[in-house]
Amino acid sequence: MPTKTKTKTTTKKRRKPQKKLVIVESPAKAKTIEKYLGRTYKVMPSLGHVRDLPKSSMGVDTENDYDPHYISIRGKGDVIKGLRSEAKKAKAVYLASDPDREGESIAWHLAHVLNLDVKDKNRVTFNEITKDAVKEAFKTPRTIDMDLVNAQQARRILDRLVGYSISPLLWKKVKKGLSAGRVQSIALSLIIQREKEIKAFIPEEYWTIDADFKKARHTFGASFYGLNGKKAGLKDNAAVQDILNKLDKKGDFDITNVVRKERKRSPQPPFTTSSMQQDANRKLNFRTRKTMMAAQQLYEGINLGKEGTQGLITYMRTDSTRISSIAKHEASTFIHEKYGAEYAATKPIKGKLPEGAQDAHEAIRPTSVFRTPASLKERLNKDQFRLYQLIWNRFVASQMTNAIMDTMAVTLEQNGVTFRSNGSKMKFEGFLKIYKDGKEKDNLLPDLEIGDVVKLAKTDPAQHFTQPPARYSEANLIKALEENGVGRPSTYAPTLDTIQRRYYVKLVGRRFEPTELGEIVDGIINDYFPDVVNVDFTANLEHELDGIEEGKQDWVKVIDSFYQPFSTEVAHAEDAIEKIQIRDEPAGFDCDICGAPMVIKMGRYGKFYACSRFPDCRNTKPIVKEIGVTCPVCHKGEVIERKSKKNRIFYGCSRYPDCDFVSWDKPIGRDCPKDGHYLVAKKIRGGSQIVCPNGDYEEAPQK
Repeated sequence: MPTKTKTKTTTKKRRKPQKKLVIVESPAKAKTIEKYLGRTYKVMPSLGHVRDLPKSSMGVDTENDYDPHYISIRGKGDVIKGLRSEAKKAKAVYLASDPDREGESIAWHLAHVLNLDVKDKNRVTFNEITKDAVKEAFKTPRTIDMDLVNAQQARRILDRLVGYSISPLLWKKVKKGLSAGRVQSIALSLIIQREKEIKAFIPEEYWTIDADFKKARHTFGASFYGLNGKKAGLKDNAAVQDILNKLDKKGDFDITNVVRKERKRSPQPPFTTSSMQQDANRKLNFRTRKTMMAAQQLYEGINLGKEGTQGLITYMRTDSTRISSIAKHEASTFIHEKYGAEYAATKPIKGKLPEGAQDAHEAIRPTSVFRTPASLKERLNKDQFRLYQLIWNRFVASQMTNAIMDTMAVTLEQNGVTFRSNGSKMKFEGFLKIYKDGKEKDNLLPDLEIGDVVKLAKTDPAQHFTQPPARYSEANLIKALEENGVGRPSTYAPTLDTIQRRYYVKLVGRRFEPTELGEIVDGIINDYFPDVVNVDFTANLEHELDGIEEGKQDWVKVIDSFYQPFSTEVAHAEDAIEKIQIRDEPAGFDCDICGAPMVIKMGRYGKFYACSRFPDCRNTKPIVKEIGVTCPVCHKGEVIERKSKKNRIFYGCSRYPDCDFVSWDKPIGRDCPKDGHYLVAKKIRGGSQIVCPNGDYEEAPQK
């Protein structure tokens, strides 16, 4: 009987299906988009740029059409290796970096690193990270826009030429570690110009006369306007007394004119990057960098539980106030359902684009207006919630009707002396239903008619002095840069950050003050590189960069027209600038380690005490500022001004660590008359107010 032979069966391993690779900038964005696209896609982050100009040299060949020498960024080796490995296995590769010049540049650099054809349709962009927007974007991939790339490349090369030409001069002539840049130099110059205006300001005296009037049981206020119906100022107390002497305090005042009007107040358009940064600074006390970090998180996506991860706002770098027709329709539906038809605008407000605005993206708005701030509060951290609420309120308000107020202007006269009073009453809230800013309080006047008479109850003359222009806050500086056409949405935050890190300016009470170092650097740049700090010149350069983006300008010619005269200025400055010695001031006491005299040195974060024998003796001490108040806790030490790690001023006892007294608010050396606790001067808008930290006592604000 023949024996059966067993046949060996071999099973082929099933090959895993190839996936399509999508490359974005951040891990958070990668996770969100991968969920939307499904299992056939793999989404990986590049963690920002993968190539850049070298740090160790200029990296721009000024002799050969400003050819840039790009290298892989240090520390990105593993990222690039991982992307290359996945790109080789992938069925297709898509570059989905942010939808702006910077994002286009990142996509172009990735294409070079991964050996992709820049003419292939592998570029995908979306203005919001929602499932519908992302899926729709992948239906129409496009080629990399080289005009956008060249505009960004030109900006990068211009900044490198300025920075790497002027910075070494500053190191050689002033001190190491300094830097100069196109936009940062103008920001610094604006701050210093404002400081000069403040120092040169001569206050002028003027007076006002406020008065209370009575009609029956109603009391209302009015202010002195002028004489015989013509406006007149009050320069001094003599002028005030002259007016008061004309008044018969027991006599009647005649109502000679009453004007009733209906005043409309329109909502503001949705946020641009600049207006969002300004409002967040004013209303939320957010620094510009903090605003952009929170906005980035809201854009990239937040886990909403059952809904999954959703991008909550549209792209946060934009100078446009335009919104899509879909967003308008959704907002109209929401307003009709929530507030009623009378609150929904038929023709919503259209913002005026600033000169040079690109209008490439929509305004910053919620991706779905039905995701109200209240519904998301549990899912967002405090900063995210406050910023989202600001963006949501502004957008919804922009699609609502005008607020309407009834106003009443009353003129009162006696013996040729004219007083005026203005009253208002809300007739219809409109957009103010959700977007209040503290200016909506009614000021009700009694029912007055021409021919009525009222009694003078009291007069309150007050002396005033004209105030110098205020120092720039972050919000005001961004507004000034934008109005002058300097910089673009992506540049404001890093510019403000740089001038503070270099210690060219410092924030005091949320306002910028220039430092001695900043004034030295600004003086050199003004004297030897006037075009760099010329607002009109820089604004024109921004227009030329925009022209490159639109395909109307050649990027090499734009750079060359700037660099040729600039290089001549650099050569002249090299010979002409004398070395500036920032001399060490004697501290007035000796080193407690070696006995040599101590001196005051200028460091990165300001002045400090150091031994004159440095580097042989490295003894240093911080400079402490006494405020003339004895410590309210131990009653032995002096209260001194200190700085936190984040450069914020606080107050502590000189006997620390033996006494642990600290306070963010400045102690004034007096005790609360109610509970005996020490009083502090708390900073408020426009001045300070003396209060008890326990909340039992406060005095009138000091301007």
